[in-house]
Amino acid sequence: MRSTMQDAQLTIGSLMKHGTTVHGDSEVVTATSDGTRSQTYAELGKRAARLANGLRSLGVEGDQRVGTFQWNNAEHLEAYLAIPSMGAVLHTLNIRLFPQQLVYIANHAEDQVVIVDDSLVGLLAPHLPEMETVHHVLVAGPDAASADLDSLRSSGKEVLLYEDLLAEQSDEFDWPELDERDAAAMCYTSGTTGNPKGVVYSHRSAWLHSQAVSTGNVGGLSFHDRVLPIVPMFHANAWGLAYAALMSGASLCMPDRWLQAEPLCRFMNESKPTVSGAVPTVWNDVLGHLDRFPDRKPASLRLILCGGSAVPVSLQKALQDRHGLLVRQAWGMTETSPVASAGMPPVGIEAEGEWSYRGSQGRVLCGVEGRIVADDGSEQPWDGRAVGELQVRGPWVTASYYESDDPDVDQKFDDGWLRTGDVGSIDELGYIRLSDRAKDVIKSGGEWISSVDLENALMAHEDVVEAAVIGIPDEKWDERPLASVVVREGASLTPAELREFLSKDFAKWQLPDAWAFIDEVPRTSVGKFDKKVLRRWYAEDEIAVEKAD
Repeated sequence: MRSTMQDAQLTIGSLMKHGTTVHGDSEVVTATSDGTRSQTYAELGKRAARLANGLRSLGVEGDQRVGTFQWNNAEHLEAYLAIPSMGAVLHTLNIRLFPQQLVYIANHAEDQVVIVDDSLVGLLAPHLPEMETVHHVLVAGPDAASADLDSLRSSGKEVLLYEDLLAEQSDEFDWPELDERDAAAMCYTSGTTGNPKGVVYSHRSAWLHSQAVSTGNVGGLSFHDRVLPIVPMFHANAWGLAYAALMSGASLCMPDRWLQAEPLCRFMNESKPTVSGAVPTVWNDVLGHLDRFPDRKPASLRLILCGGSAVPVSLQKALQDRHGLLVRQAWGMTETSPVASAGMPPVGIEAEGEWSYRGSQGRVLCGVEGRIVADDGSEQPWDGRAVGELQVRGPWVTASYYESDDPDVDQKFDDGWLRTGDVGSIDELGYIRLSDRAKDVIKSGGEWISSVDLENALMAHEDVVEAAVIGIPDEKWDERPLASVVVREGASLTPAELREFLSKDFAKWQLPDAWAFIDEVPRTSVGKFDKKVLRRWYAEDEIAVEKAD
């Protein structure tokens, strides 16, 4: 027996149509150097149609890839809607990648057209000649006409101004009927080993993921909300926040290039977002700014979604206790679209007891399954004690990589499950607690030491701004922890003081006995702590290491 329900494809085109008609009065607000600029969702829909017509005129007729080299702004949102809805594939290029990686992924994806922001022309131009499949470049933004267009044209590509192209087009487009399982967008992992690996999202996966992000367990979005995606639109599609906002009718507040704490807080007070998302390092910087200027608190924010790396409980407590800002930790990765779990505490827990759950990666969202697998391949119980690798599967979890040239790529998958590379446990209530990345766990004398636990504990010290812990070789114990610490301006700390601070929560053998005091923890292209750089600094004697007594 089959149902009597109508059949409709779950596509980004249907999401766009809903958002730009039913919620045509919502708006997208973009930060500028001296204020904001805005347009309604109804206007957004018309401009998306103009862009689709323009791309058709440039030869984008099928599922060709169109790259974006842009900040979070209105033009990037237009591309987010137009490119997948016309049947092409959106490929967000990470503006912070090393040049060889940027060129590799543009060629590997076979990008035909690249849309670049006017402020990023100088960053793209030197590498454009090596992007073999690109034939057109569109320069977008308020200052596009005054950008160094000749530096782009010297590559031999045809260069057009985005607004000039749109001005020639109709604001109506014959949007095609698409299969929901067709490719909609591509995003590449940051390539911690080997070349970056491509993940191809379907229309269906993006649609279902948007629903999950909109639920009360994650963002609880409605058309009364205003969403500020600080996480870049090239980082796992801004955690799906843009599409979720269109689905729910929530307005969007786009920070463009203004990502430092002071302009961010100013923009938040001007655009009044209710929900925002960014990695912990961003909110740590915002916390420091608000501690100095508490009157700049963005009072409109009801919820901060935070992830990308473990979110210290100390950061969550400081933002809530000192500034009334609620943080909810979420977990995911490029391969999971990315949001797969969120850390809302269970019902009936006393206020102080909530922190154990808010410090976890939370419960998997409906649609995602999770399990813990030991080194011997055995599935572990959900008892909060058994430790292994977290594996996940679901309709917005990738089952493979796009034409990967990595000979070991199949090791990322286990009988239909994605091996995340994260090590941890799941408790009786289904809460995931990750202790480390598999490559970052420190094995000392046959025992495991969690670098994440040490980092979170160190950052709870009032004079520690940031801390990152890596394992360094040791003749006797194989590995020992090295803690790299950024000390608050005006304060001073010693290894002995920090070891004493940690001793209440850790056994003596777990405490770092090597310490480095640095100006800033290096970051990856998406704002996470870059432990590869710390390991290199240590190996090449580029940081001064102190031994604890």
